[in-house]
Amino acid sequence: MNITIYSGSFNPVHNGHLALANYILEQNISDEVWFVISPCNPLKNQNELIDEYLRLDMVILAIKNQASLKASDVEFTMPIPSYSIDTLNKLSTDFPTHTFSLLIGSDNALVFDKWKDYSELLRKYKVYVYPRTGYNFSDVEHLYQQMKLLDTAVHDVSATEIRLALQQNNSVSELIHPDVLSYILENNLYQ
Repeated sequence: MNITIYSGSFNPVHNGHLALANYILEQNISDEVWFVISPCNPLKNQNELIDEYLRLDMVILAIKNQASLKASDVEFTMPIPSYSIDTLNKLSTDFPTHTFSLLIGSDNALVFDKWKDYSELLRKYKVYVYPRTGYNFSDVEHLYQQMKLLDTAVHDVSATEIRLALQQNNSVSELIHPDVLSYILENNLYQ
């Protein structure tokens, strides 16, 4: 089985994340997409991160009716910070009959040389890149010929904008799954 790992903070998971995961399935790139919730991203500011179990719950709610989308807490028991190469290697060991690939944004592709063991990662795993506004993959494409840029729509929605809108009591109902929004409101998250 081919699995694409979609690793991230998902703080919170939003419709852009879901659209991208569904694109991977619709294009037959993978049989399943696994959302790997990162307790700690070494390249991001951790101050705004809520508890990883809350973020996991929201991903589970967002994908509950889609059998080919899974939520993974594999990094919850791994050393912090979480490094993609370690996660992919662990998953490959735990699921030896599966083939894993990684999905990253073009923002991450531009700093891929700062990733732990990035050349090993490229050697062992396929890496798919989704376009993000303001981060031109063509700037580094020649450095990472193993990476494949996806021909997908750009989803200009960010978790940062959603958190800010929630703090200002603005509507985000068109940006996130209704069950996720209910969970956020019931638990007073991002207030």
